[in-house]
Amino acid sequence: MKIDQIQLKTNDIEKAKAFYQNTLGLFILEEDQKSITIQAGSSILKFVEDSQFNSIYHFAFNIPENQLEEAIEWCKNKVDLIIIEDKNVITDFEKWNSHAIYFYDTNGNLLEFIARHDLNNEQVGEFNSQSILNISEIGIVTENPLELGNQLISEHGLHFFSKNNNSETFAALGDDEGLLILVHPNRNWYPTQIPSQSNTTEISLENNENIIELKF
Repeated sequence: MKIDQIQLKTNDIEKAKAFYQNTLGLFILEEDQKSITIQAGSSILKFVEDSQFNSIYHFAFNIPENQLEEAIEWCKNKVDLIIIEDKNVITDFEKWNSHAIYFYDTNGNLLEFIARHDLNNEQVGEFNSQSILNISEIGIVTENPLELGNQLISEHGLHFFSKNNNSETFAALGDDEGLLILVHPNRNWYPTQIPSQSNTTEISLENNENIIELKF
């Protein structure tokens, strides 16, 4: 499953532009006074301004499976990586065969770079903004993750992520290329103490050559 585009809210479009263009070095496809559209590898990230918005999203980017350490070095003068424990910034998702690092954008959104070792996406050379391959996860907050998951499976032919222990509080749909992360309200976004909240999210997916448009 591929995430082609996600559309999110922000209360400060200029701060979003400065971060994604200047800090992460991503290309701005379109912009106006109320929105900005950003190329993130093969995916598109769009923010629409809402001055009343007062929450955050969690989403992840796939990076080359062999370049986590290089990504950490690249991040050092750009963002403050979140410490997991004992000064370590790396999370080992053993069952998912992946490693990840976390940081915030200037709007407070929780971002993640994840190296998934079952993907054949090795790269040589130094890590840079072009090493951000695609949007690989977007968090969706729902009262019943399993119920929503089964609904999306029935309506759109999606499937639960086989590497995840899906439950009533946390479920994942898709595969290593792209995942919908379904969580119960007020479940803290790992690895923070920030409780999840339901926010308007629009998503465009590709699954088995079908284009799927979702709005939550």
